[in-house]
Amino acid sequence: MDDIRGTAPMVRAQNLHKRYAKRRGAEFTAVDGIDFTLRRGECFGFLGPNGAGKSSTMRMIGCVSTPTSGELEVLGLDVREHGRRIRSRLGVVPQDDALDGELSVTENFLLYGRYFALPRRVIDERTRELLEFAQLTDKADARVDELSGGMRRRLTIARALINQPELVLLDEPTTGLDPQARHVLWERLFRLKRDGVTLILTTHYMDEAEQLCDRLVVMDQGRIVAAGTPRELIDAHCAREVVEARFDPDDLATAAKALGAALAEQRIETLPDRLLVYADDGEATLHTVNRQELRPITSLIRRSSLEDVFLALTGRTLVD
Repeated sequence: MDDIRGTAPMVRAQNLHKRYAKRRGAEFTAVDGIDFTLRRGECFGFLGPNGAGKSSTMRMIGCVSTPTSGELEVLGLDVREHGRRIRSRLGVVPQDDALDGELSVTENFLLYGRYFALPRRVIDERTRELLEFAQLTDKADARVDELSGGMRRRLTIARALINQPELVLLDEPTTGLDPQARHVLWERLFRLKRDGVTLILTTHYMDEAEQLCDRLVVMDQGRIVAAGTPRELIDAHCAREVVEARFDPDDLATAAKALGAALAEQRIETLPDRLLVYADDGEATLHTVNRQELRPITSLIRRSSLEDVFLALTGRTLVD
């Protein structure tokens, strides 16, 4: 299926499966018959709990793992027949930085550029451009071991662009970074998308998915359980607002029982230290909470988010 601009999709998967052999001849199905299409110039997200099949899917797209069955085309090419050609046109940002800490920032670019058989002149020119893109020009001669976590992550992304890829795969791009470093990295990714680079990412951060992804799929137990824009998913699976009522753990079960009886028509989630009540009218629901003579430590009303979509679809938080 062609995308909305009439050009061939960057990635097309149909009935895609990935199974792994286990001991005693048994098989484990990591990806269980998924379908999706990635359009040129968008940021597409794979979300789900650990073990949902996200990484297995990314490895197949990156042509480092062969599909067990089904169809998978990347950049219009069959991954089974054209893996090397596809890899030459991809940028890959792994979850671990995989940088050479003993080398300088510039030397890391040189080493990576050699993997793509780029001439030294081209590597030097692109290195200067990418150092500016990553805001690392003043660190060009510094050893990688001397960089902060945020700098190393920006370097990993910039290095993945040395071959001017059409499609960039990002696996948990901001894991472990502080909020300031995450926002700097987001701005770099926005620039990439603005320049026409297509992005695929996995993330455990719901605010990251809402900020970056044009469309996304939610995976659980190897299957796609929901797909759409962040706003579409929230509207389809959650009420408009969420009332968060935090209780002492010793009072949580009693509060959940009381609210379950008083708000029988509304969905209530019990977390380790609080109750989440999904409501179209948060103020009215909070008033009902207070009428039960419960004593939450704190309470607030907020808009529904992708985190709430996860609770609705999988009954679990992202990191399980």
